[in-house]
Amino acid sequence: MSQGPRSNSASGQGRGHRGQPAGNGQGSGFGAGKGAGKGASSAGGKGGAGGKAGAGRPSRPKGPKAFGQERFGRNLGPAKTPQTPNAKRPVRKTEPNWDSRADSSEGVRLQKVLSNAGVASRRQCEEIIAAGRVEVNGEIVMELGTKVNPEKDVIHVDGMRVQLNERLSYYAFNKPKGVVSSMGDPEGRKSITDFLKPNQADRLFHVGRLDQNTEGLLLLTNDGELANRLTHPSYEVPKTYLVQCKGPMGPGIGKQLREGIELEDGFAQVDSFKLVDSSPGKVLCEVVLHSGKNRIVRRMFDAVGHPVVRLVRLEVGPIRLGNQKVGNVRPLGPQEVGHLLASVGL
Repeated sequence: MSQGPRSNSASGQGRGHRGQPAGNGQGSGFGAGKGAGKGASSAGGKGGAGGKAGAGRPSRPKGPKAFGQERFGRNLGPAKTPQTPNAKRPVRKTEPNWDSRADSSEGVRLQKVLSNAGVASRRQCEEIIAAGRVEVNGEIVMELGTKVNPEKDVIHVDGMRVQLNERLSYYAFNKPKGVVSSMGDPEGRKSITDFLKPNQADRLFHVGRLDQNTEGLLLLTNDGELANRLTHPSYEVPKTYLVQCKGPMGPGIGKQLREGIELEDGFAQVDSFKLVDSSPGKVLCEVVLHSGKNRIVRRMFDAVGHPVVRLVRLEVGPIRLGNQKVGNVRPLGPQEVGHLLASVGL
């Protein structure tokens, strides 16, 4: 998959990668609180994309690390697939003939395909294949002579999809406040297109939306199947928000949000609530929820008597802002794409 240039700029989203300072004046500005300055835990921890690997798959595969050189996705851990019904990844119905495929002059050697996709060096990919960590069309492949068709075959490494379709693009956009979540606005307000290169705007669309006054992570892609699954409630993709609201906050608010609140369009609850910091008149908290309802976070905090002053989305599934600068659009790395696909059973 073709990737654009990576950004080395910093951000102040209140949480960074482990070992990186959060908030340096160029990002969201949430880093002022003592809790907001803490480094984000690795994605294998609570609220991340890691956790236990798929059934029958070791949590730490033996041999070389796949995608070990990737900057943003290096700490994502093993791929995590959803436990919801009908979320199994597709397997091709026609069983391939591996003996004839290995001897065929057509196709490309599997280790070369993996190396070109950024999994590891050619020699390391051979070790990964020999260790039984690679699946092609749902079947484990250990034969180094196996040849594949990158345009048709579905390849997974350690349970994670290797996206080989160069026509598909995946980006993370750190949306500033005041920007509308659309590719254009008839009222002349700033939209996503204003932050894209001319050749990007014609082929990308946003996955879900953030209201005009909400900042943070918005995924952009032209992969329709992925976008549909990410926004479908059955896959329960978690989203993490940093919420600044009016304080002080009395006891029991977090429990109330976790147990759920009846809103005008139905019942809503957060998956987790954490008080990050407090100061006179203000409270900073982190919430995780999988609901995609319009303005759901703001409406829930209104319902418990703490209107939102500022709202930033930090994570969508396994993808996080990290140290990405506000207004920046960066391409997702191959490992990030693989984890994102795995999170919705692809």
